[in-house]
Amino acid sequence: MNTRHAVVSGASIAGLSTAFWLRRSGWEVTVLERATAFRDGGQNVDVRGVGREVLAKMGLTEAVRAQNTTETGTVFVDASGEVLVELPSDVPDGATAELEILRGDLARTILRHLPEGVEIIYGDTVAAVQEEADRVTVTTNTGRVLRADLLVIAEGVRSTTRELLFEDQVDSRALGITMVFGTIPRTTDDDSRWRWYTTVGGRQVHLRPDQHGTTRAILACTEAEDPTRLDRTEALARIRDRFSGVGWEAPRILDGFDGSDDVYLDHLTQIRMPVWHRGRVCLAGDAAWCVTPMGGGGASLALVSGYVLAACLSGTGSLTTGLAAYEAWMRPLVDDVQQLPRWIKPFAFPRTRLGLALRRMADKVLMSPVLAPLTARFTRIAQTDRELPPLAATAR
Repeated sequence: MNTRHAVVSGASIAGLSTAFWLRRSGWEVTVLERATAFRDGGQNVDVRGVGREVLAKMGLTEAVRAQNTTETGTVFVDASGEVLVELPSDVPDGATAELEILRGDLARTILRHLPEGVEIIYGDTVAAVQEEADRVTVTTNTGRVLRADLLVIAEGVRSTTRELLFEDQVDSRALGITMVFGTIPRTTDDDSRWRWYTTVGGRQVHLRPDQHGTTRAILACTEAEDPTRLDRTEALARIRDRFSGVGWEAPRILDGFDGSDDVYLDHLTQIRMPVWHRGRVCLAGDAAWCVTPMGGGGASLALVSGYVLAACLSGTGSLTTGLAAYEAWMRPLVDDVQQLPRWIKPFAFPRTRLGLALRRMADKVLMSPVLAPLTARFTRIAQTDRELPPLAATAR
């Protein structure tokens, strides 16, 4: 029997997890990545729910634990930095999870432990795809022609290959929220907690520790227009105006972003699709179902998707049957996270002083000893009572 070959487009968590597990189950794997080198950096992500099982199967739990961000808890603070309430973090899937790690550190950990034989091509992207009954031919922007049994699109929320092949199936839902992420110098006042400040005008300020001696900062606000379409200078100028007069650590963060080389803006957009596969092409991770930070669990779902895809394909000789099984197993996890209640945005981003007062009152009630165990359930993402499908592994 000929060894099956997969082309995976995208070398972040979903793409690398897919490459890991397809290779582990006997496939030849070629990974295409738009960036010219591995993309380090990024903010905190965590491994939750069934994602911990997949990480354990990869043998990477301790490697991830060793790169913990050092975050010990999550607190809401006021304009002076005084703690208002503390969120539950005393369980593996609390507000601060047991396995907290930076996105780049998690992706690099998977990269370093890929089974021998995975080929990664940097600085190249999919330009055209020709699907035939017995293969899919991928032509890249640099002129490579790759013939494979399967193309996996794991490019992220703004996937160009997804738009090329599934444009009529994509429901992009902008949430009207902009988030700006970046790394700034640590000060002696920074501590080991995720400090979260919410104020009027639909604005939030976040500071989180990392294990590299710096601080990860986030500015989040309601915003109808997408600032990611602007260049960096214009976008940061708009954000500076938006956060004028906010107080607390906002001025420090804005100044820090001006000198930071890893600032990233995102206008949060959910991706919903009725199908994640067609013929010999399928999607994984944010390209298929971006849940956004508002839903949470994106890294865990990306990690799980690679395993489930490989396992479902390993259990059958039929690509069609395997892809259908992959989608059927993953969709309940995704649907659970994507169903954001209508009240979540005005609750998370109050615009008026009255709204902020009501929000802070609700926080205290929800974090009270009586309701805290119930509130903790909101952070239990990627949970399932189903067993992971078995992987028919091939020794390598």
